[in-house]
Amino acid sequence: MEAGIRRGIYPGAVVVIGTRDRVLYARGFGHFTWDGSSPAPRPDSTLWDLASLTKVVGTTAALMVLVDRGAIDLDAKLAYYLPRFTGEGKDAVTVRMLLNHTSGLPAYVRFFQTADSRDEAIAQLFREPLQRPPGRRAVYSDLNALLLGLLVEAVAGEPLDQFVTREVFAPIRMTQTRFRPPASDRPRTAPTGRWRGHPVAGEVNDQNAKRFGEVAGHAGLFSTGFDLARYAQMWLNRGAVPGGRLVREETLAAFLESTPASGSRLLGWDTKDPEFAPPSVFGALVSDQAYGHTGWTGTELWIDPARDAFLVFLTNRSYAPRTRGSIRALREVRATLSDAVVRAIPGACRETIAPAC
Repeated sequence: MEAGIRRGIYPGAVVVIGTRDRVLYARGFGHFTWDGSSPAPRPDSTLWDLASLTKVVGTTAALMVLVDRGAIDLDAKLAYYLPRFTGEGKDAVTVRMLLNHTSGLPAYVRFFQTADSRDEAIAQLFREPLQRPPGRRAVYSDLNALLLGLLVEAVAGEPLDQFVTREVFAPIRMTQTRFRPPASDRPRTAPTGRWRGHPVAGEVNDQNAKRFGEVAGHAGLFSTGFDLARYAQMWLNRGAVPGGRLVREETLAAFLESTPASGSRLLGWDTKDPEFAPPSVFGALVSDQAYGHTGWTGTELWIDPARDAFLVFLTNRSYAPRTRGSIRALREVRATLSDAVVRAIPGACRETIAPAC
């Protein structure tokens, strides 16, 4: 972790490591900015722009709750819930295809450059044509998550942030996870960019999320290391939360299924791709059951049920990195850290769990 700071990849970070029932390690490193007099990150209270972790911490969880209640069918056509999603080939796109990125939609579109409002951005999203036949192969796409956020709002009948805060974060006791943090939270929020030389904190880094009103299915959430630890423990406990259940075990298990077309992609989550050139952000020692996700700003969460382990790794890599290729460099830190985590957890390196350490 300290080597990553010395290399100029990120000025600050937190790490939280644990199992289904306890936190084993939690620590902050560095500072909010490259100025040594700026605050030091804390795992319990520093807020981080989660970027694409929003997809799995917010949107996927909200969908899982609605699927568990029978309000959404994973294999139903998206157009059944969102009739504006029409056009050549779109009638074949299912909710599952959006979650495992086999929809055929493009990876990214700069809606913030062509739309003047949220309504216009949504209209352009619905008009965006498919680039591939749906269901053939996985191509990671922000547009999938944007549509899933709109799906949650359509079925729940309320904004995404309201539904996910009440129905997901409250039961898990993630009291510090939120969209659009108030101004009072900015002093404890790690900045993810600069404007005219000054740190920018508490404003979502993703420009499309800004155009969508800072509440979107693909980005916009802020959270702390400890809140994400609670979220990881919900998954390790197969949907159980303090005082009850968020979803049934079988519903959670359905979100950890892949298809031949989806490759390494589960529903919302990703897994270690054997065809991806090393180093993997998962390292080399997580089990074949491990799943996780990363975010542009420098965030990561992985969960390994076979090893009863999770890693929360939050940085602000997007804040003025002092090295070229900071994304590649961060991947190297993630891989090394992940292996160190597995080796450090008691019992995680048992020979009965493949691969052995």
